[in-house]
Amino acid sequence: MRSLGLVDGKIVDLAENVVPMEDRGHQFGDGIYEVTRVYNKQCFALKMHMDRMYRSLRELRIPAVYTYDELISFHELLIQESGIVDGAVYLQITRGAAPRTHAFPEQIVPRLTMSIRPGGARKTELWENGAQIIVIPDERWLRCDIKSLNLLGNILGKQKAKEAGAFEAVLVRDGQVTEGTSSNVLAVKAGVVWTHPTNNLILKGITRTIVVEQLAPKLDIPVIEKPFSAEFLKDADEVFLLGTSTEVMPIVSIDGKSVKSGKPGEITQKIQQAYQELIDEECHRA
Repeated sequence: MRSLGLVDGKIVDLAENVVPMEDRGHQFGDGIYEVTRVYNKQCFALKMHMDRMYRSLRELRIPAVYTYDELISFHELLIQESGIVDGAVYLQITRGAAPRTHAFPEQIVPRLTMSIRPGGARKTELWENGAQIIVIPDERWLRCDIKSLNLLGNILGKQKAKEAGAFEAVLVRDGQVTEGTSSNVLAVKAGVVWTHPTNNLILKGITRTIVVEQLAPKLDIPVIEKPFSAEFLKDADEVFLLGTSTEVMPIVSIDGKSVKSGKPGEITQKIQQAYQELIDEECHRA
């Protein structure tokens, strides 16, 4: 079992120098990415990730030079060649390599790089007992709906969370909670789940989509997609985060203050269980 890379369909060692000096992803962050979890040697929700990837490409006007079937086969090849049972596949497509200039270059070929790594095991203690978050200003650009390589705002926010001893930083723009640096945030009040609507200010997370569109209706849990304030979040009955790596993470403390009882709530736990059952079903886990 070992980590591996793939460049334009060719398996490579992660130590190889494969990025051209003038690749626009390297120089401008001109590209997109996706991360797909691997459970039991199978990708979870892969089609949803690929559909979002193609949308991101369209929004950045980067040509799609690989078909859906080709990308599926690349994921499967990395899993097979690496021998990794549980981990994650990272996919990145840049506009390609060209002399450095801001405007789109002519006759350029997009470049695909991928990698697979083991690990990403669930943080069981936090899953069961809950995690802490802090609230900070959202200082990112205004196209957060595109899963682009431009992540400096997210990185700085995540570092603030790390330095505060928190699991995540939740972002606030114009008085309204948007999302976490690498997760979507949801609040529960009076049995109703609240979350920011999917506009340009947040990424439409795959886990969020699964929970809001599939699991919540199945569990008869009402969902309201409407902006809310940091005060609303801190006064919620329950708070939880959603993300590919985060999965369903209960939040029990915000800026050092407990969320209600300071324990994961009933609705959060129901969604956790339903999400785990979906993983087991799709990835044939016993």
